[in-house]
Amino acid sequence: MNKNFVAINYIHCNEDYTARFEQLFASRTHAIDTMPGFINMHVLRPAKPEDDYLIVSYWENEQAFKDWTKSEAFIAGHKRGFEDLAKAKAAGQPAPMRSDFKIYQVISE
Repeated sequence: MNKNFVAINYIHCNEDYTARFEQLFASRTHAIDTMPGFINMHVLRPAKPEDDYLIVSYWENEQAFKDWTKSEAFIAGHKRGFEDLAKAKAAGQPAPMRSDFKIYQVISE
């Protein structure tokens, strides 16, 4: 199966949220694993605390990735993180993390 499309989520966590963030991934529901077109995923911890975590997911094509981001499985898979963000907002606190997706076409393996 060719890895034709890659989505990378750059996630910046506040220092006091990194343990919680890693726990969320360690206990994830694996909702993405059964999505059509999903191939693989890597969760990368930064070497420097000020750098971002990277969530690198490999897909058969861009449409499969877009379908994932619009799915019930996506909402279920991110529910606990979304709850953490809502809790911080309700308490008038800054978000404990922020996320920025970037997408890429694979040109060489």
